[in-house]
Amino acid sequence: MPRILVISPNWIGDAVMAQPLLQLLRQRHPDHPIDVLAPGWVAPAWRAMREVDTVLEAPFRHGALQLRERREFAARLKQRGYAEAYVLPNTLKFALIPWLAGIPRRVGYRGEMRYGLLNVIHRDNRAAPRPMVSFYAALAAPPAREVPAPSALPRPSLNVPEVQQEAALSRIGLRMELPLVVFAPGAEFGSAKRWPTSHFADLAKIILRAHPQAQIALLGSGKDKPVCDEIVAAAPGVHNLAGVTSLGDAIALIAKANAVVSNDSGLLHIASALNRPIVAIYGPTDPKHAPPFSDVATSLWLGLECSPCKQRECPLGHHRCMKEISAEMAWEPLQPVLASH
Repeated sequence: MPRILVISPNWIGDAVMAQPLLQLLRQRHPDHPIDVLAPGWVAPAWRAMREVDTVLEAPFRHGALQLRERREFAARLKQRGYAEAYVLPNTLKFALIPWLAGIPRRVGYRGEMRYGLLNVIHRDNRAAPRPMVSFYAALAAPPAREVPAPSALPRPSLNVPEVQQEAALSRIGLRMELPLVVFAPGAEFGSAKRWPTSHFADLAKIILRAHPQAQIALLGSGKDKPVCDEIVAAAPGVHNLAGVTSLGDAIALIAKANAVVSNDSGLLHIASALNRPIVAIYGPTDPKHAPPFSDVATSLWLGLECSPCKQRECPLGHHRCMKEISAEMAWEPLQPVLASH
């Protein structure tokens, strides 16, 4: 039976927003197993997608060409009988793999010098980039100038069985029967996307005053631990799990959460795909480009004259787009969500 190969982006949020592409591929070829080639740090997100048959962890170093290693890996892929490959990263080195593996149909965006390596080439409009869900989902159809809006596409969807949720909470020492609020204070892209730690701390104190039994967990990578330490110092009683949990456990905790408060980050999009109630905080990025899709979701964005600047650091030095979103503004949409638990 022919198989389909999807080559994952390197970012967790992008991987989640590519999930509707898999839904469309499954609709078109219900009998073709879908494999995903992904970096190890992104693989747990793909394992939570029902459409994925096998996740193959990429053995390559980030940024390195490693031509010999790619050729050897492609030879192994050739044995799996792929009819199609969808190359989601825009780089040359990932387009090499399906070409070296002799996969007949190789689909992706034009990217960097990929003519010949890909034989079904899509093009985005740099002046008006496609929303991320539309960007990836478009690959399921022939190349076109116009693509469906996110509202016309399947929503990103992840699935974590309750037994996995219970196991994750037990490992970390949280209680299944108590309300759980997850904060995601980090942002891999840069500090401009981070809501101030003082605001997260103020929101934690507001929540704990209203709901003393609530558990507030801070999630993120080891890089986010200093930021999370600042929050815990200002709001004792909050659980700092940054760098402590695996991504798989973080996904399971988010699946159990009664609410999630997050910067524009990969964990935001995981929460969205798990359909958790979300308060999403945007500053230098545009919420219309990569919004949350949960049934209950609020995007806080001031729309200042200088935003979206899409910069890693505030180019004007004032960071008003995030500082002027107060803890009370985030608490307002959280109140009815937590009152129902």
